[in-house]
Amino acid sequence: DLDAYLPALGGAAAAAGAEVAAAAPAGAGEAGEEGEEGGEGAAEAPLARADAILSAFDANLAVRIEEAAFRGARLRGAALDATVQDGRIALRDLSAVDLEGAAVRLAGSVAGPFAAPEAIVACGSKGIEEATLMTMGDVLTEVRGHSRRHAFLSGPTFALEVAQGRPAAITVASADPDVATQVQQSLGSPEFRVYTSTDVLGVQMGGVIKNVIAIAAGVSDGLELGHNARAALITRGLAEMTRLAVKMGADPVTLAGLPGLGDLVLTCTGHLSRNRKVGFALGQGRRLTDVVAETRMVAEGIRNTRTVHLLAERYGVEMPIVEQMYHVLYQDKDPMQAVRDLMGRTQKAEAD
Repeated sequence: DLDAYLPALGGAAAAAGAEVAAAAPAGAGEAGEEGEEGGEGAAEAPLARADAILSAFDANLAVRIEEAAFRGARLRGAALDATVQDGRIALRDLSAVDLEGAAVRLAGSVAGPFAAPEAIVACGSKGIEEATLMTMGDVLTEVRGHSRRHAFLSGPTFALEVAQGRPAAITVASADPDVATQVQQSLGSPEFRVYTSTDVLGVQMGGVIKNVIAIAAGVSDGLELGHNARAALITRGLAEMTRLAVKMGADPVTLAGLPGLGDLVLTCTGHLSRNRKVGFALGQGRRLTDVVAETRMVAEGIRNTRTVHLLAERYGVEMPIVEQMYHVLYQDKDPMQAVRDLMGRTQKAEAD
């Protein structure tokens, strides 16, 4: 999903000695605050545009990114900005099972010597580290410290449409409002609207949980259950997302915004959604192993389903859609039986 931010990263570096580093092996996001026009009263000047360096964990991938043919395959003809330089890093033995946490740890370790303590690190990786159930924000803080200099991007953004210059809006969250404002003013453009937030946890959790619900929406579409079923899944999925995130300490308002409802609607309905495509294939009777083997791009929701299921157990939060997706993905449960079990649950008040 870093693809979505590359067009806006015409350079994210230095003003007043601060730099913005993009640490995003697998994610997305953005920002906004009360004042729609933003910027007034900011404690620090907006970050100046500068060259951006794109690093890859796979040296072969870095080479292919430089090739026009690969750019065309990835973003269908939308070339990288000329200021995005090749800063390839060949790091092997990266755990494919726990890509988000491992990649953020590696990125933080590799970037550490080049980033001053006052540097701003904007992270677009969405995920929960499986071994620890830590958010990417927690992982980044453990690796790097300086948590108030971290920002997290999330929102409804398909990379292709952003790269084509079509209008989009995201949220950027930081514990320090001035840091969020700096990232906002660095990445924002007439086509790319960035809102700010201080709810770091809510912005991250919305981006994780929506992936699981998107697989469920894809299953529903693959089974041809209709628009009513999809709308119900999105709505009840939002309820589950909010329930867990708030129990963990997030602001419910965040989940009603771009990082929650916005990203959820996009991922559950858009034909470019990788997670929805996986669910659609499962609904049509395909086996997960076959679907994954044929998928070039990662569907984060597969891993997210396991970690969100574990978090729901840890916090004692009822998440029936997540639970059924866990059974379908990891216990080979028949998708139609999962639907029957969801619909056959005891009737209850909507607010429960």
